[in-house]
Amino acid sequence: MRVLPPVRLPGLSLSLGLTVLSLAGCANDVGPTAAELKDRWEAQNVFPGDYKRDILAFMRTYLNDPTRIRGAAASRPERKSVGQGERFVVCVRYTERKDGGTYGKPKDGAATFVSAKLDRFFDGELEVKALCKDAVLEPFPEMEKITR
Repeated sequence: MRVLPPVRLPGLSLSLGLTVLSLAGCANDVGPTAAELKDRWEAQNVFPGDYKRDILAFMRTYLNDPTRIRGAAASRPERKSVGQGERFVVCVRYTERKDGGTYGKPKDGAATFVSAKLDRFFDGELEVKALCKDAVLEPFPEMEKITR
């Protein structure tokens, strides 16, 4: 039985070696650093100049009957601790009309803004209480004039 000598392909071993090294480099790249993530988060903290318009547009779809709101008030945007950092937050209070035509107790909410746009609306009592404990509310008559 005759044994053939091994075939040597120098280009193949070189390219295989480079491939292994390049893949090993990818294994060390786990994503952005904590500092990069913080910078991205901060870059999205843009003052929401049209916050009232954004809240009105949201409330028009959020409420079952957005007409006949009473006692509407909102705070000015303030940076508050939300999630992994700070966000601009606007606290809102309003009394909506129930199905029978009566008005219930006032409801509170908190809108958070990312890149100057409404991102989330919190209506859970504990969340709103934490975000709005020091909020100074001012009349928000535009909310009392919402139409469908």
